[in-house]
Amino acid sequence: MTPLPLFPLARGVLPDGMLRLNIFEVRYLDLIKRCHRDHTPFGVVWLAQGSEVLKPGETPKLHVAGCSVQVRAIEAAQPSLLHIECQGQARFWLDDYEPGRYGVWQGQVRFVDPDPVKPIPNELQGVTDRLGSAIRHAQEEGSLPQLAMYAPYQLEDCGWVANRLIEALPLPGASTVAMMMEPDPAQRLRQVAAWLNG
Repeated sequence: MTPLPLFPLARGVLPDGMLRLNIFEVRYLDLIKRCHRDHTPFGVVWLAQGSEVLKPGETPKLHVAGCSVQVRAIEAAQPSLLHIECQGQARFWLDDYEPGRYGVWQGQVRFVDPDPVKPIPNELQGVTDRLGSAIRHAQEEGSLPQLAMYAPYQLEDCGWVANRLIEALPLPGASTVAMMMEPDPAQRLRQVAAWLNG
């Protein structure tokens, strides 16, 4: 197992995904500055219960999986406000967690191997084309930054397509975690397609 500081969110990120956050809580200001300075990751986990902002007497309940992220850009809007952009790295299982320094949760995690590259099956080309159309529309409209996706756009790969759709869809946290931890990226994309067509 690997120790990892945790950042619980109502909506998280998957490998290669883009996550933008406004950081204003003291506990996270310190965490982000350290991670950026030392080029170390932190873990994003989905909240099963509780709120993103610390409330006295509240103990959040976390889902059993998450994704490590690396800070790619940081902007100090004010002394106590950071705008940051992070990129998802690796999925992990969360075996245990407890309160740590300054109120930042600390997890013991087991990292999951990266997805194998799998081509898009014919029956899933339709759902892939929907994502491709959204990217092309954003390119034409000059609104790619709003898509929150990093190039290259790997529309030929099941895992990449499934992950971007999972990030974009209004899925419940438990469903998101179940899909993101599916080891077969083609099956993960089938699950996303079933949700979209349901």
